[in-house]
Amino acid sequence: MSYNIGTKEKPMALKTPPLTSSYTMHVDGKDGKDVLVCTVGKTVLHYNIACIDDLHRMLKDHGDWMELGSADEQKPAKAGTVEAWGRSESNPVGGWYGMKKGLRGRFGMYVPPLLEALGLAEVTHDPKGNRMRAL
Repeated sequence: MSYNIGTKEKPMALKTPPLTSSYTMHVDGKDGKDVLVCTVGKTVLHYNIACIDDLHRMLKDHGDWMELGSADEQKPAKAGTVEAWGRSESNPVGGWYGMKKGLRGRFGMYVPPLLEALGLAEVTHDPKGNRMRAL
């Protein structure tokens, strides 16, 4: 499916689930494929663009709230969370949706607000322990 996520010149402005930090997302080409580009300050992360539809489908199948469980790549993800699913060998891409080695984590921090902005999911905005569900 095609989404209006923005361009490098005019990216989509988002906030992390606790609403404490701002970042941007846009779509760009890399190696002939569209990728999600997430810019947090000076840090640039890349996510496989398939994560949008794949995460939405998984949440619909899950049918209830799911904890985000955001974690850096070097830390283990809590089982049963969006973060754990975003790295799992059993997800549709067979592993990490994050594409930059060393910066593949934080899927549960930066992708859920995008799905919320696109009208695909609802995300809680508490200081900690945020969750999401499909709309």
